[in-house]
Amino acid sequence: MSDITIRDDRERGLLEAYAGDEVAGRIAYFVLESPGRALVPVHTTVESAHEGKGIAGSLARELYAISEREGVPVAPLCPYVVKWAERHPEEAPVADAALLSAAKGWLAAHPGRF
Repeated sequence: MSDITIRDDRERGLLEAYAGDEVAGRIAYFVLESPGRALVPVHTTVESAHEGKGIAGSLARELYAISEREGVPVAPLCPYVVKWAERHPEEAPVADAALLSAAKGWLAAHPGRF
């Protein structure tokens, strides 16, 4: 996967994996501000031509690396990221229940966002 580059487009809420100039996969997310700041992944997709190459896992790993660098927890709502976090507890601390609840509330209040 040395030909994959991951870029964080915080304004658009996308963590994207590129194969050359082509988007190979992405995690759509938002930044929760209250009751505390958190990165909230909502949906992970990988383009069919790039499936099975570990791209989704690389995106999840990078999301948690960003979280660690910024000192901001991840409150995953994306089923893929939830499963990835369960398989990698050394890289993905368990999310606070209050943050998860607030993230679900934010998502319900913004139905057209994702």
